[in-house]
Amino acid sequence: MVFSRLIIDGNAVYEIDDACMERRRRRLEELEKRQDRKLQGQEGKPVSR
Repeated sequence: MVFSRLIIDGNAVYEIDDACMERRRRRLEELEKRQDRKLQGQEGKPVSR
């Protein structure tokens, strides 16, 4: 079952698909995890000059 929401902004109306928003949330979480892992890996490395 697919749910959606309507967002009314002045004269504009947007339909938000909950399944799409869930996929987006998961994708953003994965990107944050990758970024955190990348930053943690760089902390221990010496800086070359």
